[in-house]
Amino acid sequence: MSEVVFFLEEPSAEAMLEGLLSKILPGEIHYRCIVFEGKQDLEKQLVRRIRGYRVPGAKFIVLRDKDSGDCRAIKKGLATKCAEAGHPEALVRIACHEMESWYLADLAAVEKGLNLPRLARYQSRRMCRSPDDFPSPYQTLKRIAPSCQKVGGSRLPPTPATWFSTPSPALAPRAL
Repeated sequence: MSEVVFFLEEPSAEAMLEGLLSKILPGEIHYRCIVFEGKQDLEKQLVRRIRGYRVPGAKFIVLRDKDSGDCRAIKKGLATKCAEAGHPEALVRIACHEMESWYLADLAAVEKGLNLPRLARYQSRRMCRSPDDFPSPYQTLKRIAPSCQKVGGSRLPPTPATWFSTPSPALAPRAL
């Protein structure tokens, strides 16, 4: 039995992953989310938490928002902390700006998952064609879908076929 451990900056990332991972991971792979109280808390405790994790064979993934920082510097710093903790193989992924960029990239899935009629019609607008170009995707999402809440909105019942059928800059893996 394999285990994947996600180190997350905030509860909304956990809510998003729980909706997604439960649908795409095979039954023999278990996952655990360790949620921190923001990016400073994640960076402060990461080395200690990885070192202290004693499940043999566990794989680690660190997920953090870019916010207004330098994506490459953030990733390099977190990768250095993982190596310091004895796990240089840990994956570090930076969500450009905010997790909500991923939602803006596929409003049809958000409309379906949150039962928000007519939300997909915004997909052709500039703000949703290039969600990575907007400094505050959460505010953009809140403006077009006022009922969407930070953690509640992350609990989409995503369907991998819907979320990953159309390549989007916000969903594409980034080589850093």
